[in-house]
Amino acid sequence: MAIRNLVVSRKMWLYGGVFMLAVILIGSAFFLKKQDTAGKAVRAATVKPLVTVRVVRQQDMYSRLVLSGQTVSAAQIDIAPKYTGRLAAVQVELGQAVAAGQVLAVQDTREISLLIAQTAASIRQAKAEMTETKAAFDAGYLQAEADYRRQLTNYQRYESLLNTGAISREAFELVKQQMINAKTAYSVLNDQTMAGGLPAALDIKQALLDKAQYNLELQQQQRDDMILRAPQSGVIGFRQAEPGMMVQAGQKILTVVDNSGIFVDCMVSEQAAATLHTGMNLDMTVESLKRHYPGKIIYISPSSDSKTQIYTIRIVLERSDSALRSGMFAHAAVSVMLSPQTLVVPKQSLVQQNGKNYLFVINDRQQVEQRLVQTGQRSDDSVEILSGIRDGEQVAVTNISRLKPDMKVEVVVESMTEPGGSQRGGGS
Repeated sequence: MAIRNLVVSRKMWLYGGVFMLAVILIGSAFFLKKQDTAGKAVRAATVKPLVTVRVVRQQDMYSRLVLSGQTVSAAQIDIAPKYTGRLAAVQVELGQAVAAGQVLAVQDTREISLLIAQTAASIRQAKAEMTETKAAFDAGYLQAEADYRRQLTNYQRYESLLNTGAISREAFELVKQQMINAKTAYSVLNDQTMAGGLPAALDIKQALLDKAQYNLELQQQQRDDMILRAPQSGVIGFRQAEPGMMVQAGQKILTVVDNSGIFVDCMVSEQAAATLHTGMNLDMTVESLKRHYPGKIIYISPSSDSKTQIYTIRIVLERSDSALRSGMFAHAAVSVMLSPQTLVVPKQSLVQQNGKNYLFVINDRQQVEQRLVQTGQRSDDSVEILSGIRDGEQVAVTNISRLKPDMKVEVVVESMTEPGGSQRGGGS
């Protein structure tokens, strides 16, 4: 029993010693940490923040604008038949170069050729009938003129005989009536000739002849339209046509692509459109080719799209090669002037508080001054300052969050450079 009490007593002393040792270690660690924190606070209070400053100077303010779009060929013309019919021949292959006026495909023209032959025969018939009618009219006219002159002579002779009493009144009236009838027949034909036009019979025949000739021209034009030709030089970029295939009027069967000139169409915002102008030179990059091409803006849409409020600009690539294709992605970065000779600061130097804009200006004593400023134009990385700072003052551009008014700082001066590294848009 005594031995057991002794063992228990030793364990209690052992546990108590361990506990006391743990308390001492924890207390020591807490004390050392507190001392270290206090030391850091003292050091922080004595160390000045290192601030990079930029000397603000009057300069032109530029904005970096990225123009991107797809290449567009000078022309892409769909070839479609004007009339429904069967293709008799297709004379080009996909990717083949063609010249302006070259025959691409031919529709079956046998039926229209028969109609042309039939109309040509009708014209010959109409001409023959007109010749016959004219001959008959001329003969009738001459006959009527001869009859009238003969009856007039006979009338004049009978009139003399009547005056001498050699004939009766009844005989004279009979001759007079014959003369009047002959005169009427002659006058009808003579009036048609003297009017400057054709006699009625000939006019009808001429109208039939003209109608037949118009039909012939129409049919010949239809046959010509059934021979599909290249409207201009280019390359066959689409082909869905085979001999014997039935095609509908207006159905696209071929496409001629003219890559002799390549354009890039870009969509830009209202703000971007206001800074661009025709004649501006650009360096266009075609991503898939990893090549650069000189370009020039040749068109800016006069109005925006009613739905998207976006403007379209067209850039012509002034030098192209056989590698360029329609539909390739191209882009250019250009610096456009927003404001001439103004004060510009980096965006990160601007601090906003309660809807107002501030800058931290470092004075000659390397002390922080918080300035209320008025801003103007903004670019991707810069802000125009209209008032609040002066030319030549130093503006903090780093460690902004640590700065407070009247704080002393260590200064590293950074030279003011023109914002943006893109090309400037040149003139023509």
